[in-house]
Amino acid sequence: MSGPVYPVPGQSPYPMAGHSVAPYPVPGPGYGDPSQAPPPVGFNMGYNQGPPPVMYQPGPVGPAVGPEYGGPPGGIAPAPSGPAVPVGVPPGLEYLTQIDQILIHQKVELLEAFIGFETNNQYEIKNSLGQKIYKAKEKNDCCTRNCCGSLRSFDMKIKDNMDREVIRLIRPFRCVSCWCPCCLQEMEVQAPPGTTVGYVKQDWHPCLPKFSIQGPNKETLLRLEGPCFACNCCGDVNFELKGKDGDHSIGRISKQWSGLLKEVFTDTDNFGIQFPMDLDVKMKAVLMGACFLIDFMFFEKVGEANQRSTVFS
Repeated sequence: MSGPVYPVPGQSPYPMAGHSVAPYPVPGPGYGDPSQAPPPVGFNMGYNQGPPPVMYQPGPVGPAVGPEYGGPPGGIAPAPSGPAVPVGVPPGLEYLTQIDQILIHQKVELLEAFIGFETNNQYEIKNSLGQKIYKAKEKNDCCTRNCCGSLRSFDMKIKDNMDREVIRLIRPFRCVSCWCPCCLQEMEVQAPPGTTVGYVKQDWHPCLPKFSIQGPNKETLLRLEGPCFACNCCGDVNFELKGKDGDHSIGRISKQWSGLLKEVFTDTDNFGIQFPMDLDVKMKAVLMGACFLIDFMFFEKVGEANQRSTVFS
């Protein structure tokens, strides 16, 4: 009986004598060269083609439920993770850091359209794709709405898709005529409610509607300037957003033409707001308040009157 045969150094021990073993297969087409590293994931694979995806405002989610200890194997609960919250951004306004324009649509109130009874204004705030990101509703009493008209004071709550109040607008009663420069229009913007982030204040001018966009300490940061006749006859009305010096335009608030029937028989308005992407998110919230103030001052119907068209009325 012969003992085990050890391989001779420098020679492959396979195949053994008396056995025929097929050689290892050579990598065929489609497998690639095993001596080269695979290409990095995400590059040259078609994954990065096309525009970047839009990050939607998060909806209501529940806590992740994983398998109990000792129980039957099931799905693996993902590790808790999420996008980093920017520093200094009020809660609920994180989405505003990703966009440079928003659309505001006033909802049609049938009672107001048919009998002329003034009701609380309601709005839907959407992104450029038409997806609702916030909703706003005016809050005051019936006597104030129908006696003070568009000059009425109100609190407006702006809520996100999870029904959380993220912005509150406070408008005191003020006159609208340029002949009273000591009591011009003003609006306070809070985000979150109870924390003032800025003000919208009307500037005195004999014929042009002008506004200052101010910070929490009432320091002027931006300016708004509109046309003398804020009347949209089959066209848009633009209020130009300018820097503190007021030299060049960096955005705008546009009252968009809603169509003949809506413009004649209702006061439901459509607005668009454009601002720089890197603008402070708090100032974006203040610009939303400026849009609502402009709507009440110039485009809100009062009784049988059509709309406020100049700074003189």
